[in-house]
Amino acid sequence: MRKSPLAFLAALACLLVGAGAVPAAAQRQSVTPVGGALLKGEGVVVQPRAGAPALPTDLTSSSWLVADLDTGEVLATKAPHERFLPASTLKTLTAVTLIPRLDPSQLVKCSYRDAVVDGSKVGLVPGMSYTVRKLLTAMLVVSGNDAADALAEAAGGIGKTVRLMNGEATHLQAYDTFARTPSGLDGPGESTSAYDLALIARAGLQLPAFRDYVGTVSSTVPAPHHKHFQIYTHNRLLTSYRGAIGVKNGYTVAADATYVGAATRNGHTILITLMHAQPYFWDEARSLLDWGFRARSTVDPVGTLVDPQQPAAHVEAAAQQTPQRTTVVLSARHGGNIPIWQLALLAASAAIATVVTARRMRRPQRMSLPPL
Repeated sequence: MRKSPLAFLAALACLLVGAGAVPAAAQRQSVTPVGGALLKGEGVVVQPRAGAPALPTDLTSSSWLVADLDTGEVLATKAPHERFLPASTLKTLTAVTLIPRLDPSQLVKCSYRDAVVDGSKVGLVPGMSYTVRKLLTAMLVVSGNDAADALAEAAGGIGKTVRLMNGEATHLQAYDTFARTPSGLDGPGESTSAYDLALIARAGLQLPAFRDYVGTVSSTVPAPHHKHFQIYTHNRLLTSYRGAIGVKNGYTVAADATYVGAATRNGHTILITLMHAQPYFWDEARSLLDWGFRARSTVDPVGTLVDPQQPAAHVEAAAQQTPQRTTVVLSARHGGNIPIWQLALLAASAAIATVVTARRMRRPQRMSLPPL
């Protein structure tokens, strides 16, 4: 029995949508992910040896990673390459990008646009000048979005800075990362992963200035009339976890909580990352750090934090180019993706509408008179 063109196109649309709805998953299955073959999929990956401690049972984050910062070995992880909104943990990439490029004593005048940016602010005053050092402190200690934008302007503008950040991400092989803002405020297509945040933090912690900023508990910021006000770290583990050395936390409604943390004990440093976490994630972070120190010599690594691959000049070249917009499907703990059957229905409806329109256009036109 011969099928009608409508039925054929509807079936074809369903097949096309079915094939196109899972390209990312298919790609992850067919291509070895950065860091090792085991770092794919959405499940927990760990290779315990005899006597290894059990992983914490209180983990609710959609994605996380534990690594030995000294060796680069990934000790355990869950969905390391799943992409999520970064929130303010993206400021670690901003810092890694700008610290080598800006003179810390350079004065930067705050604009009105910098001062009124959305989200968390340190309280910069339009028209006042601040050193790059103070702005980096404000950005990393109290997550000042106004400080992030002011730093971006000092580096040649927000657009150029974002291009530099994306070039730096490529340089680090952080291919899950795409920046739209220097602050981490939600932007179209913006993303990172637990694995990429670990790469970025590792690169940052190799910079003495970065270590100083993320390890700062309190500081001051200039205020009008030759006064100053005090700022205090948002990273609760920095003051409550033994050996903590930083790094950065973040939160937006869309991203949920994100976190990068590191601590050093007995000459060894453990690095953890959390993504799409509950707003109060500190206990989970402590549990993962504790596990990392206990498990460091009792598990086989499941992957590695790779070294930068692209030459550094690639970063500067990227700043001269207009970034291509990418479409990123952000995984969600509460099922934020559109079901495949709905996409198929939409595509089939569109195909049917196209055929019906074409048939009508082929029919002879009939003259009709307006109603009397």
